[in-house]
Amino acid sequence: MKKILLFLCAIIFIFSPNLSFGQDPAKKEPEAAGEFFGAPVPMNNYYFAKGALVIFGNRWGAQPQTPQELEGCVWNDLLLSYEAFRRNIEVSREEVGAEITKMLKAEKVEFDWNKDKEAYTKWIKGKANEPVELFENQLKHLIQLQKLRQQVMDGITPAVTEEEAYQEFLNEYNTLGIELVQFDQLKSAEEFYNRAKKNPEFWDKEKNKRPKDFKRPGFVALEFLMDMWKLPKDAVYKMMKMKAGDIYPPAPIYKGYGVFKILELKAAEELKYPQLKNSYYEQIKMKKKYEGLNEWIKNLKLQANIKVYLGEEKK
Repeated sequence: MKKILLFLCAIIFIFSPNLSFGQDPAKKEPEAAGEFFGAPVPMNNYYFAKGALVIFGNRWGAQPQTPQELEGCVWNDLLLSYEAFRRNIEVSREEVGAEITKMLKAEKVEFDWNKDKEAYTKWIKGKANEPVELFENQLKHLIQLQKLRQQVMDGITPAVTEEEAYQEFLNEYNTLGIELVQFDQLKSAEEFYNRAKKNPEFWDKEKNKRPKDFKRPGFVALEFLMDMWKLPKDAVYKMMKMKAGDIYPPAPIYKGYGVFKILELKAAEELKYPQLKNSYYEQIKMKKKYEGLNEWIKNLKLQANIKVYLGEEKK
């Protein structure tokens, strides 16, 4: 508890008390935005972390699309910021400078930010509409979170089997082209499938009636179909044993169910695997490290017992 309170006291010095995000000054706010590990999280800390997310986006995954998703990202970052403090993870001025240089290079600016402070201040004003010191402190905060994540991942040493590496090779090198129709209900998908199996012309007739309901993911790796379209592994591998023109029965996809027509397919050339084996070992290892990181964050959140004092829509 003492460590948490020290963190909350220390961090407030780099958090701007001026960020309000449209708050009505006359409206009384709670002194704390919420709590974790039983200790209150000051509103300034909350606004600082939220400001960094709004300006720099979510660097650890998909961008939040709803207020609830944004709040989830804010509280994740607040909690990880505490953990980085607890571990004494520091960020040097040189590391912040390198990140600034990288950002300016990506935007193809022509001034030297170390020498032309006026141009640098103007650039930050246009980009973030905030003081230079706050901008740099937010970058420091994000670098600290990245260093924490890397430290956690470096401590994860997953085992990788030959079977896992070979399966990943097959997932990437088996290629399949399909056309699918999406249904919300399994019963509707089954009815469509039964009619398509009985009448070879039924598929094209229905497609002419409602072309927007028919989708083609492309001639893609099985891994893409499993990751992006959420097709079950057994379904895509059964499709690989079919031939062009065949209809595959209903299977779950990312939303509802799909019925599938095989357009083209190409089996993996297994002779290529020995040359690529080591890269797949590393690929699986990195995947497991990210999975381990996500599990670690999940457990940290459970231990922290996060409570949000803001409006119900924020939780």
